[in-house]
Amino acid sequence: MKCMVVYSSKTGNTKIIAEAIHKALPQDTELYPVENAPSSDHYDFIAVGGWVDKGMPDEAIQNYMQKIHKKSIGIFLTLGAYPDSQHAAESLQKACELLNDNTILGSFICQGKVDPKLIEMMAKMTKDKPEHPHAMNDERKARLAEAAKHPNDQDCRNAAETFKKMIEELKGQSNA
Repeated sequence: MKCMVVYSSKTGNTKIIAEAIHKALPQDTELYPVENAPSSDHYDFIAVGGWVDKGMPDEAIQNYMQKIHKKSIGIFLTLGAYPDSQHAAESLQKACELLNDNTILGSFICQGKVDPKLIEMMAKMTKDKPEHPHAMNDERKARLAEAAKHPNDQDCRNAAETFKKMIEELKGQSNA
């Protein structure tokens, strides 16, 4: 079974998760940042992931996802919101929709540090338009403080375990 991990990372969060997933997959699994990723044509399983931007996987990984067809896939995403939030669920659903003619074996999503430039923009927005939905408030500050602690070792273990189970399931299907 030929496997690869393809990821897009802006602040390093998604790269950390991609590397944890890569270590959990078969030894000959290949790891690529999206900019260097080959066509998915010659792979049996692709772990594909990116960071959430405005409720969608980032543009670079979206473009790659739309080129994958009729493959077994595992999706992973990182975002500043809580991983059990409605925003996270909707972001993951949108990622799945981009891969509609593939077999999605599972997914993983976790919180990650938010780009400092984005935090700065939100702080400025608060001064200019305090009523803006992304303006800084106590709840947002708390979420950003929590996001700054991720991805952590537990997130990496959880991602690795999730993808290891996907491969075991795929191997079980091919042996049946």
